[in-house]
Amino acid sequence: MRALAYRLPPLNALRLFEAAGRHLSFKRAAEELHLTPSAVSHGIQSLEAWLGVPLFARGNRSLELTAAGAAYLPQVRAALELLTRATESVPGRRPCGRLSVSVPPSFGLLWLVPNLPRFAARHPDIAVSLDTSHRHVEFPRDGVDLAVRMGRGGWPGLSAVRLAPEYLVPLCAPSLAAGIRTAADLAGTTLLHVESVEEDWSRWSELTGAGLETGRGGLRFDTIHMALEAAARGLGVAMGRLPLAGADLEAGRLAPVLGPPVRAETAYWLVAAPESLARPEVAAFRDWMRGALAETVSIP
Repeated sequence: MRALAYRLPPLNALRLFEAAGRHLSFKRAAEELHLTPSAVSHGIQSLEAWLGVPLFARGNRSLELTAAGAAYLPQVRAALELLTRATESVPGRRPCGRLSVSVPPSFGLLWLVPNLPRFAARHPDIAVSLDTSHRHVEFPRDGVDLAVRMGRGGWPGLSAVRLAPEYLVPLCAPSLAAGIRTAADLAGTTLLHVESVEEDWSRWSELTGAGLETGRGGLRFDTIHMALEAAARGLGVAMGRLPLAGADLEAGRLAPVLGPPVRAETAYWLVAAPESLARPEVAAFRDWMRGALAETVSIP
């Protein structure tokens, strides 16, 4: 068979071009690829020299694709994605390399980071990178391999693996817990709310039949871990979510009241592009998370 002579530009220069073309920014491309903007700029200049045509129109504060760049970008992106899928699907490939995981900030702080050393001990060849921004992740172009999400499932175009259920239980400082025996005792107590999940108090009241008035008032926070910290400091009662509050419960910083915990409609999911689930790194992380969450979510 006659050998094919591939006339290809440097692969790394194509990665730089794809990232810069997607962001229309050398700086943001550099942040994604863990490089300097100067390195990105020089790499793209070498690609332009190799092609003999400019790919970007550079302004003082702007970056735009030229006609050639706009035509080249989707083809480069498709080729890189094809190479990625081919590499990830090599039979027998062992889990190694970098794994980028998008997680909600509270989950990352309260559960994942404290438990991550166990994963590192089991898989020392996998370097985990955490992204706790609230941005919408576009797989796989954003450089994120998978995401941990809390919800009811149903992410169009993505594969979602259910990891563990979530439970709701009111939590407060032990010094306050002794005075809260019934839902009526909450009438004179400050309720702590999380803006993004305000339905927790009303949903818990429905599930338990507590008939709790969950209107205005109380203190409000933008993250779950801030609400739990406020509860631990005696500022009021927070709607705890398990397993997130597990460590504070074990340490005695928080105490449950009006239990037992009730199972929520939401759960923890591992979300990724369908083709990513076969990657050994993703499979290793999925299996570890399932086991670790099963150990910490020990609610009947």
